[in-house]
Amino acid sequence: MFRTLFDIAIRHILGRRRQTLTTMLAVSVSTMVLITTISLTRGLLDSFSDTIIDAAPHISIKGEKIDPVPTNLFGAAASGAAFVADHIGRNEPEEVRNYGRILDIVASPAFAGKVTAASPFVESQIMAVKGNRNQPVLLKGVEIDREERISHIGRSLVTGDLVLFRKTPDALLVGRSVAKDLGVELNDQITIISPDGQSRQGKVVGIFFTGINAVDNSILASLKLGQIVEGLPPNKVTGISLKVVDPLNNAQLAHDLERMTGYRCLTWQEENESVLVLFKRIGSIVLSLVGFVGVVSGFGVANILVTTVFEKSRDIAIMKSFGFSSAQMVGLFVFEGFLVGLGGAIAGGILATGSIGFLASLHIESSQGPLTKSGFSMSWNPWYFFFVIVVTVIISTIAAAIPSLRAARLEPVKVLRESNV
Repeated sequence: MFRTLFDIAIRHILGRRRQTLTTMLAVSVSTMVLITTISLTRGLLDSFSDTIIDAAPHISIKGEKIDPVPTNLFGAAASGAAFVADHIGRNEPEEVRNYGRILDIVASPAFAGKVTAASPFVESQIMAVKGNRNQPVLLKGVEIDREERISHIGRSLVTGDLVLFRKTPDALLVGRSVAKDLGVELNDQITIISPDGQSRQGKVVGIFFTGINAVDNSILASLKLGQIVEGLPPNKVTGISLKVVDPLNNAQLAHDLERMTGYRCLTWQEENESVLVLFKRIGSIVLSLVGFVGVVSGFGVANILVTTVFEKSRDIAIMKSFGFSSAQMVGLFVFEGFLVGLGGAIAGGILATGSIGFLASLHIESSQGPLTKSGFSMSWNPWYFFFVIVVTVIISTIAAAIPSLRAARLEPVKVLRESNV
């Protein structure tokens, strides 16, 4: 019996080839667009995470003191006293004092096997001047050997090298975005104007490009120069960057470091929370589009089957008079919807493979949110193909149940009598 129903379903589908091909084309195009969109969205998120994990610190120790813990004077269990002193005064800059002690704590056996690198830094908002061009940028003073273990800045250099940076007094590594805006080239001199109005000359010994827009819009200098520009003594910095063994599960480690050092410790997830939340929202929107476009595809499948039922009413009546049950009629048209949806979805998956490969092969540099990439970041996860194809087939099959119920309710005697009139 199944063989008979299968043959009839194939005859119905092939009997209206143009309409069937049009419906399958609509299903395949929608499937291709959805798979490509999911691949692009997820690829951008994966690219952002991989780039941040590779080129940015996993945990940043900030100059914000979190100890002693404030006393809750309004709680029932609160004990002790709290005092307000010097409540009127200037805002002190956030800084890590005696940072060498923090480096010793990070290198202690308590964090052995957890923290792989540590690099103190000083950040200062300056004005960079080259000729008649000027631009506010972030100056970051670092110990270049320690920073290399954090950001791998050496392999990000477009021109220049770290040897010149180590040997040249007042050496600067300039981000590519800053270099383009100021028209800076290797060995040029840049005037740095500090927040207090003091100016000094720096020599460009390298231009770097990491792909992270915020980093490429900054200038790296020696830690000593950064301290001078910010007006900090040798024992103070504005923060310490850390690389850890497990960057995806670093929340507990950051909490332990806060407890040990007394300074605020932020993970890369916390510092980029707004971007990650945005990616998740985009992902949710894309998933909702999967459902909506799948429903539209389902209407297309239902449309062709409604037409088939209308045109094949006499054939259906004859089949029922020969003993085919209503359940078998329902199964017949549901099976037809399944075949149309499956054919269109598989074709869409094949087209998606081509579209993803094409977009991934484009070497057009574009700014994708917080990143600048050459080409599009695409994800080749096969689960995206499987998910979209399965959803499309299920919706097409469900949509086929609407006309199949009409076919099941046809009364053979009434249909045959009316067709003979």
